[in-house]
Amino acid sequence: MQAYKLKAKIDNSGNLVIKQPINMPPGEVEVIVLQPVAAPENITETQPQTPKEKHLPAVKSLTELFAIAPPITQPQRKVECNIPILKEWLELTQPAPENFDIDQAKWEYLKEKHNL
Repeated sequence: MQAYKLKAKIDNSGNLVIKQPINMPPGEVEVIVLQPVAAPENITETQPQTPKEKHLPAVKSLTELFAIAPPITQPQRKVECNIPILKEWLELTQPAPENFDIDQAKWEYLKEKHNL
């Protein structure tokens, strides 16, 4: 599938209007519309804390931080891979169950994608 980026407008009746000529053969296309979001008018200088920040305890030193931090789990399985970050990620994942049917999984994906 080829992607094109164009500027367009939505007119008063809700129709998508593209004023640029498109050098494509006739046929159906898939359209993704990205609408800019207006910034809120009443922005204050002090931003509210995110939920993650609200639950962080006050820590005075790294030693104190490591004492309350959850332990880092070691990799659960060994994987052979030449790319270190990929190897680390794969070692933290679980293998597929023995009764996993790849063809059935592909079929389920295609049924959902094409509304079959």
